[in-house]
Amino acid sequence: MVPNPHTYGTPSGGADTIVGSLDSAGPSDEYVIADISADGAWLSMRADDAMTLTDWR
Repeated sequence: MVPNPHTYGTPSGGADTIVGSLDSAGPSDEYVIADISADGAWLSMRADDAMTLTDWR
């Protein structure tokens, strides 16, 4: 995974433990969403299949 994943903040200004990152270690780029406070709490998909930022809005 990339060394600087994006951390999403909470409305109170604190940091959540949900991060998103691109993993380019395998044969294709993967977009990974993970809860870094819990073991095994992650999911991934091919980066080409992930929604763009505009689509998330």
